[in-house]
This record gives sequence, structure tokens and C-alpha cells, in this order.
Amino acid sequence: MADHIRVYLPATVPSLAVLREQGELVAPVAHAVTPALREWYVEGDEEELEYVAFTRAAQDALRLLRRDPTAPRRRVVISADLPSEAVGRTDGELGSSSVRPLAPVTLRQVAAVHVDGPAAVEDVAVAAEVVEQAIAGDPDAQFTVDGAEDHELEWYDVSEIETLT
Repeated sequence: MADHIRVYLPATVPSLAVLREQGELVAPVAHAVTPALREWYVEGDEEELEYVAFTRAAQDALRLLRRDPTAPRRRVVISADLPSEAVGRTDGELGSSSVRPLAPVTLRQVAAVHVDGPAAVEDVAVAAEVVEQAIAGDPDAQFTVDGAEDHELEWYDVSEIETLT
């Protein structure tokens, strides 16, 4: 059996519909515990490193929402287990968790889906509007994004995907 790596794919509710209908999803970017992330967080245990990768995927989900004004204002992160050889490394910058799935992620590879609950919608909507400024270093925008990140994404089994789309 090949080694697998847990990846966290930023997504939107419409992305979940594509995954459900087509059985796969093309994901140009994902996050995972990479060697660069391990090197940066030397003191972090595996759970902490997974949380960092997950959180970065949730922030990228805000960026996807910014680009799709018709999508419901809920961050989505898809957790999937991919064969190690199906995950390409990106820039390798120290602390980076970015990876690139080399093939579409199939529904069968999905371990869980994480979606914002209704209480987060307003904060997520505002954060999606300023996420690019936050990434560029604007402290006020970062405060707004932090407000969205205060909401924990809800966990759903892959069998519940129909109820989310």
C-alpha cells in the first residue's frame, strides 16, 4: 500500500456540488503538513501542524469566495487522503504548507468535509471582501479575517455531502 498524505482543499459550496455530481474535483492548490512546515514549526506536534495546514486552507477558501460572489458565504475545507506520489510540492518556502494535487481528487479519497455554520455567514462575507488586503499586511483587514477565523468549521462525514449542496 502506498503512503498517503492528508491534504486540505479550500473550496466553496458550489465546489461541493461539483464533487457530488461528478465524483471528483480539480483542486489547483491544497495544504498539507510539508517538510517546509515541519522545519518552520520545529516544536509543533503532528496535530498542531495539521491545524496550521487546515487553517491556511480555510483562509484560501475566503479567497475563493472573494472570486465567486454568487457562492454562499461559507468557507469549505475538504479533507482528503491522497497517495504521496499524487501530491506535488510547491515553492518550498520555509513554513509553507502549499501543495498541488496532481490529479482530480475523487469522492472516494475524501475523508471529511468542513463547512461554516449559519452563525459564521456574516463574518465570513465581510472577511471574504478584505482577505487580499489582510494577506498584503493590512492590520484592519487582518482583524476582520480573524473574526471569521474565530468560527470553527463544522465537521461532516462524506456521506452527508448531499445535505451541504
